[in-house]
Amino acid sequence: MESIKTKKLTIGISSMALFDLVESNKVFETEGKEAYCRYQIEREDECLSPGVAYPLVKKLLGLNERLPEALVEVILLSRNSADTGLRVFNSIREHGLDIKRAVFTSGATPFVYISAFEIDLFLSTSPDDVRKTLEAGHAGATILSGKGSSSIYKDQLRIAFDGDAVIFSDESERIYKEKGLDAFTKNEQQSAKMPMSGGPFKSFLAALHHLQSHFPEETSPVRTALVTARSAPAHERVVRTLRSWNIRIDEALFLGGLQKGEFLKSFGADIFFDDQTTHCESANEHVATGHVPHGIANE
Repeated sequence: MESIKTKKLTIGISSMALFDLVESNKVFETEGKEAYCRYQIEREDECLSPGVAYPLVKKLLGLNERLPEALVEVILLSRNSADTGLRVFNSIREHGLDIKRAVFTSGATPFVYISAFEIDLFLSTSPDDVRKTLEAGHAGATILSGKGSSSIYKDQLRIAFDGDAVIFSDESERIYKEKGLDAFTKNEQQSAKMPMSGGPFKSFLAALHHLQSHFPEETSPVRTALVTARSAPAHERVVRTLRSWNIRIDEALFLGGLQKGEFLKSFGADIFFDDQTTHCESANEHVATGHVPHGIANE
């Protein structure tokens, strides 16, 4: 096992999140598996264009160039067969991505290998695979296609998170949904000094924080933000919870219900994670977005 000091940040990614496979997928959906296999084999020397998560992966792997040893690994978890996956691996080589490990499952869900690879975050375009990942206790998000633009910060990886049901459990959100804003606010004031339980992204945030610890804070190539619909006085419990976990968040935006998209654009997020589809739609107009189908909002 790796020591705590050298523990890598490990990201699992599907081939459809990494590359633009929209045309290939149309063949699969309209003509079937055999036609899809022929289509990919005939084009295995044609390089695939970058997909929605490609810029994020490029930045993640680029962090290794600023470290004495590689502490970030990206692993491909694909529903392709090894045969059709050859085009994907050829494209990885052509784009100069340092991805060496891969699983090709010939249509079966690849999420079963997440634990074996000790993956900290799984990104996929398959909501079903992501749900299974979350149910198994791992961080996962469905990458949304859309207008998400690349970050204005070329030399810094910027990742933004929602709070409740993402970094934190959905215990407070349940009170809000079931009893309203006043009951939620009262509960958060009464529980201000009581840390919340961790949500599905707590361990990923901790791994990211560990990676940040290898750089001076003022020149770190990784910056994080909490972007939450909470407002004062419900902010205190959030601050105290992160403090109790000994996890640093670089920026915290308490928006009091405002749309998140413009703020995420201002932060320059490479990706934003949220459990609520409405927030994801707002965010996806401006930045790459991962929907976390977890908690009461997704029941």
